[in-house]
Amino acid sequence: MTLEGPPAPRPVAPQNLLEAGLRSRPDEVAITSLSRSLTWRELDEASNTLALNYRALGLERGDRIASLLPNRVELAIHYIACFKSGIVATPFNYRYAAAEIDHALEVGGAKMLVAHSERDGDIAASRLASGLELGHIRFGDASLGERDLETLIGEPIGGGPSDEVNRDSLDPAAPAAIFFTSGSTGPAKGVTHSLETLGWALAIAGAAFELTEDDVFLPASSMSHIGSFLWTLATLSVGARAVVAHTVDSHEVFALLKQERPTVLAMIPAALTALIRDHDATSEDFESLRLCRAGADKVSAELESEFSHLVGFPIDEGYGMTEVGLASLNPPSGVIKNGSIGCAVPGFGFELRDDSGAEVPIGEVGRAWLRSPSVTTGYWQDPGATDEVLRDGWLDSGDLMRADEDGYLWFFGRKKQIIVHDGSNISPLEVEGALLEHPAVAACGVVGIHDSVHGENVRAYISLRAEVDAPTSPELIAFARERVTYKAPEEIVFLDEMPLNPTGKVDRVGLKKLAEEHLNPHDA
Repeated sequence: MTLEGPPAPRPVAPQNLLEAGLRSRPDEVAITSLSRSLTWRELDEASNTLALNYRALGLERGDRIASLLPNRVELAIHYIACFKSGIVATPFNYRYAAAEIDHALEVGGAKMLVAHSERDGDIAASRLASGLELGHIRFGDASLGERDLETLIGEPIGGGPSDEVNRDSLDPAAPAAIFFTSGSTGPAKGVTHSLETLGWALAIAGAAFELTEDDVFLPASSMSHIGSFLWTLATLSVGARAVVAHTVDSHEVFALLKQERPTVLAMIPAALTALIRDHDATSEDFESLRLCRAGADKVSAELESEFSHLVGFPIDEGYGMTEVGLASLNPPSGVIKNGSIGCAVPGFGFELRDDSGAEVPIGEVGRAWLRSPSVTTGYWQDPGATDEVLRDGWLDSGDLMRADEDGYLWFFGRKKQIIVHDGSNISPLEVEGALLEHPAVAACGVVGIHDSVHGENVRAYISLRAEVDAPTSPELIAFARERVTYKAPEEIVFLDEMPLNPTGKVDRVGLKKLAEEHLNPHDA
């Protein structure tokens, strides 16, 4: 089964990201948060100054600069400055501990690190951060003064080129950004995007969301990950206003919703659930929205129902990867099918194949291979890993999907996570979705447990809501069996807190390890 999206839009030049806004509305607000706003002219000047200062500090084209920064307007300035100067932006997950910082520094080979002062302890514990060739820039505590990011944004430091960095001579094939994967299949790999592939990813995201300069986009997730990174910068690329949420805390997002009146909102399902439940929200609070995209995890039927009832339109789900950007989405101005990850977006092709490499027919589950001009150039300095996923112009996503007769895709899980019980394939996502419908279940992760008779049994790890009476294991199993019959778990393990991976998703790899260490669920 092959699915083709509409023709690809014209790519964005990341080094000229602000051109549309500068032409049409230079003195209107381009980017804002609860603490800072910049016009297009101010954003351009700030990123120019920072680009020149990075060069003055010794960074050259192709050098990597690592960032360990929370969501701030300054982080967007940093990315744009990197694009303008040809320096490779290398964002680190803000939750990284010292060992993870060291791994990413070692893989990426960054010459400099810019980090928030609240991470000073982990920077001090890192064995590599103190030895970087060009040192460390601090942010968030200007009183200490030493190489502070705010100062570098605000004024030229001298000692470097005095004119604007020559953006016209940048090589489109040169690396522009390295993103580190969550490491669910081993140590984190550096997904590399060139100026060209990143430019395609930005343009495709803008076209998929149908963004215009009249939009206001609030992506309430971390800009160190590909999702919010793309949503923010794609918004700027079309001349629209970007809103930066410092945290995904529902209180801040709700304040921004009321203050900035966004037209597009993007959140992970757990944060969106808190947003619509915790503030006595009314439909008027969401009346500015034309679209709400939830991603990074499955949207439960309960959340879909609550949101639609409150806001008046359904949540839009899609599919993307760090390696390709946004690949599918329910068309914002078309039919949104609840539970579907939508159709191939402009510039994308999907091929669903079986284990032999043959295409599967409509309605059957196959492994998704992706083709797009936004596909990664590879994993940084890891040709072996690159060759495993890139073949003949296609990228092997490792994810299982089926397509319906209308060309909509339905996510079935990662092949390595599929549970085989008595010869039947069971998707953890489907079982989790059933359990999450129970009002007492706050979070759920499902894994397969080896069984000599059945191949694998289904085990569900559950964390409960404190405000709801706790069900027993048999009650939850019966609840799931009513919804997914034979796919229901044989075992339930209750956890005080659900483990999450660095991107905020339920850490099924960690749960699998937990299961292997505690074969008896009562010992877990």
